[in-house]
Amino acid sequence: MANLDDDRASSAHAFLKFGSIYEPLKCINLPKPEGETLWDKLNHYYRIVKSTLLLHQSPTTGLFPTKTYGDNQKAKVHDSLYCAACAWALALAYRRIDDDKGRTHELEHSAIKCMRGILYCYMRQADKVQKFKQDPKPSACLHSVFSAHTGDEVFSHKEYGHLQINAVSLFLLYLVEMISSGLQIIYNTDEVSFIQNLVFCVERAYRVPDFGVWERGSKYNNGSPELHSSSVGLAKAALEAINGFNLFGNQGCSWSVIFVDFDAHNRNRQTLCSLLPRESRSHNTDAALLPCLSYPAFALDDEVLFGQTLDKIIRKLKGKYGFKRFLRDGYRTALEDRTRRYYKPAEIKLFDGIECEFPLFFIFMIIDGIFKGNPTQVKEYQDLLDPLLQHTPEGCPVVPKYYYVPADFVELEKKSPGSQRRFPSNNGRDGKLFLWGQAVYIIAKLLADKLVSPKDLDPIGRYVPPQDQRNISMRFSNQGPLENDVVVHVALIAESQRLQVFLNTYGIQTQTPQQVEPIQIWAQKELVKAYFHLGVNEKLGLSGRPDRPIGCLGTSKIYRILGKTVVCYSIIFDLSDFYMSQDVMMLIDDIKNALQFIKQYWKMHGRPLFVVLIREDNIRGSRFSPILDMLAAFRKGIVGGVKVHVDRVQTLISGAVVEQLDFLRITETEEAPVFKSLEELDLPKHSKVKRQSSTPNASELEQQPDVNINDWKNKSTYEILQKLNDCNCMASQALLSSILLKREGPNFITKEGTVAEHIERIYRRAGSRKLWSVVRFAASLLGKLVDSLAPSITNVLVQGKQVTLGAFGQEEAVISNPLSPAVIKNIIYEKCQLQDEREAVVQQELVIHIGWIISNSPELFSGMLKIRIGWIIHAMQYELKIRAGDMPAKDLYQMSPSEVKQLLLDILQPQQPGRSWLNRRQLDGSLNRTPAGFYDRVWQILERTPNGLIVAGRFLPQQPTLSDMTMYEMNFSLLVEDMLQNIDQPQYRQIIVELLMVISVILERNPELEFQDKVDLDKVVQEAFRDFQKDHSSPKGAENQSDMTAFYNTHPLGKKGTCSYLSKAVITLLLEGEMKSTHDDPCTIS
Repeated sequence: MANLDDDRASSAHAFLKFGSIYEPLKCINLPKPEGETLWDKLNHYYRIVKSTLLLHQSPTTGLFPTKTYGDNQKAKVHDSLYCAACAWALALAYRRIDDDKGRTHELEHSAIKCMRGILYCYMRQADKVQKFKQDPKPSACLHSVFSAHTGDEVFSHKEYGHLQINAVSLFLLYLVEMISSGLQIIYNTDEVSFIQNLVFCVERAYRVPDFGVWERGSKYNNGSPELHSSSVGLAKAALEAINGFNLFGNQGCSWSVIFVDFDAHNRNRQTLCSLLPRESRSHNTDAALLPCLSYPAFALDDEVLFGQTLDKIIRKLKGKYGFKRFLRDGYRTALEDRTRRYYKPAEIKLFDGIECEFPLFFIFMIIDGIFKGNPTQVKEYQDLLDPLLQHTPEGCPVVPKYYYVPADFVELEKKSPGSQRRFPSNNGRDGKLFLWGQAVYIIAKLLADKLVSPKDLDPIGRYVPPQDQRNISMRFSNQGPLENDVVVHVALIAESQRLQVFLNTYGIQTQTPQQVEPIQIWAQKELVKAYFHLGVNEKLGLSGRPDRPIGCLGTSKIYRILGKTVVCYSIIFDLSDFYMSQDVMMLIDDIKNALQFIKQYWKMHGRPLFVVLIREDNIRGSRFSPILDMLAAFRKGIVGGVKVHVDRVQTLISGAVVEQLDFLRITETEEAPVFKSLEELDLPKHSKVKRQSSTPNASELEQQPDVNINDWKNKSTYEILQKLNDCNCMASQALLSSILLKREGPNFITKEGTVAEHIERIYRRAGSRKLWSVVRFAASLLGKLVDSLAPSITNVLVQGKQVTLGAFGQEEAVISNPLSPAVIKNIIYEKCQLQDEREAVVQQELVIHIGWIISNSPELFSGMLKIRIGWIIHAMQYELKIRAGDMPAKDLYQMSPSEVKQLLLDILQPQQPGRSWLNRRQLDGSLNRTPAGFYDRVWQILERTPNGLIVAGRFLPQQPTLSDMTMYEMNFSLLVEDMLQNIDQPQYRQIIVELLMVISVILERNPELEFQDKVDLDKVVQEAFRDFQKDHSSPKGAENQSDMTAFYNTHPLGKKGTCSYLSKAVITLLLEGEMKSTHDDPCTIS
């Protein structure tokens, strides 16, 4: 921290020369002659740019230093980009003059030199790009600070927060804007392939925690990265801008075009909307969102969310001297210890109310006003900015980096916020310039003086309002039509002529793969193979696109590849190794969900083409009726509320979006890659389709083993093998095989091959007979992992939730950041098999379901901050008990995957009336539901509880919690959840939640009271329960004194409600301590 950007090291010396350190010089306003010509106006800004910006540009790399003094100059990519944008903006203004005396060329090439300097620095780190796109972690990221003169690395990833998705995204965004205006920045195919690989890195921004614009990550400045809205927003904007863009401009051809995964872009869009109006978990809001929401990114489509986010930034961060970066920002305050890189716990409380204010963000608000055509906003912020500007001895305006409260005035400012004068970090006469601020100021002045227009600075039209977006010629609009009433084109493909003939008897018209020729039908994994060739560059050591699945949006386009026309079917039709695909109701559900997803997020010009692949296995036995119903719905034109149009592939192609994969250029010496298209099953056309080869759901009896594991696990291997050979019950075979697997290992030889092979056969047979309990048991023994597990967890995390994996009542693993599938698999099989092997795969099912539900119906998870999968399974099992009444409850593990999903949806719905309070508390407690405003109320309790709260052995201290955090911070809510983590009974957890709400109300109504000692919530509940027992127990105390069932089943409100007993216990505890005296105490005489 000490060696970075020490802006005020010599400020005292500067002021000694020109006056008191507390009396900065007044601004010098240079008079401008009346009737200025365009040349005079531009010349005025040219002199400013030359003397305050270009003077400091490195003659070797073209980068701009962060410090304009001293020898050891470092350049930040982020700041240099704005400097390049400023030179480019002035060049655009000079294009209006015929005889510009070479200034347009000079300014344009100053911008080009900087952009190519950044590219040069980046390309020297091509090895990091290759690692990062495979495994995005801080040690493998591109650096964001380089030597200004050599382009060398200056800090290792351990010394500096280099992982800044926003910087790479801003580079891509400005690259597109500048090339669109006619600049030539990219020169050859090596550079094109490198830029394509940068796009691969940025596509995953939605799941990569970074250090953000301020290079500090978490607000606590402790070295931990976070998922930032500003970074995700800039990534989204960059992906929209560069998709389908030709890096050689008008002179380019097909192989200089950049490709973007539309599904990855859409995930960034969804994540941004989920995170906002927050900046991150620890940042409730942040000024870094301004350049993300407005110029230059214009990242947000939702005008309502834009208004909410901007309003929060202004309310919480705006001051007289600029905007604070974020609340409790210690950067360059008088109390910050610059000898340490990181802060100590609770240190950020010191900076509360004395955060530095940055005039830079007044300038962003001026630019925003100009782009939005809001002159009132422009004038408001111009009037605020003008008194803050300083001037160089030559009279050039200088934007101070920040205004700070001097050490002498800190205490006074804290006592009376806004009462003290602040002073500039640099005054223009000390040789220090804040180049980012200078650059944005010049851009704002050029716009305000109408020397450049918004259209000049944004030639790709990102600032255009949503209603006008359709007229913008882009590969896909960044906002798209306001009302998205898409008709999805559907092609029905039967895998054999025999199946086609069979379906035709029911009036379902289909095509076979042969009938669509020469058009080929591919699985999405073949398309992934084709994309492996995108961005490959052996010289730079770069492979192509990482092995990532293509989503529904990507498979709804038509591709031209090596002279072939290709349509793709979605990943949901792939033959999966995981048993969920054997439930035809899940397939139908997936098809409906995919259609709804496409309808909602399709933004391209042209219709989506959705290929429905019908396999013979789909119509066997009881699977046929639901499939037939769905196919009939397709014929009627509405499926799950989505308009569809079914036709032949050849007919639908004319209205579809066509993607040319021209990067697959094959020379005469190269061997063409081999791709496998869908082949028609070679079956006799008029042979009978076997429909009865599978049975309806098996009975519970069939799923029960006829052997007891405890009787067999101590018997010899020979005896187990004998029993295995004689046994016909699949459940028993699976159980006996599990004993052999654990004892002898997977490669032990049995009569039917190895143990692993035998279990695999059981898995397949049980699946065809719908013995779901056996299937799950075998799947768990084989360590099966469902596809899309990692993305589903990411879907939950970006909604601001945490996920825990582990069995109910056992240790759980908390997931706060996205993880790879391999890591998730290890957690599941380590934590979830302790009580029942089947739970390991059921938890995977639930993660998949929850990931989809939370993306489409997030309101079902309101009040649930921590999604505890083991506890949700407990809630589902409890729901089955309620439904069964006095009868034995249905076994969750014997239910089909589609039934499990429906049960999950049922318990997530708001509580049905008529249920007992015990049942309500059981379910709400299992789901970890909390009332609205719960975490804010716990904060207010903690303010009046100096010694903290404790429950089930978990302690929540008042300090450093209140010093480290703020009330509305996500991290505080998560800390409260951690305190409740040890509670092992759902209904008791819900009573604790009710207790905390009661305490909050009592303290709110009695401001003179506070707790003197540590508040043990368990003891308060015990006290309330004792009172309850006095009123409800039988005379001789015959009842079990520790059984709280009756208490849990009591209505919370009313004279004998749980809240009345809890209130009494709380008040008793409060009155044991001393009361705080208040000025308006009615009991005080004098």
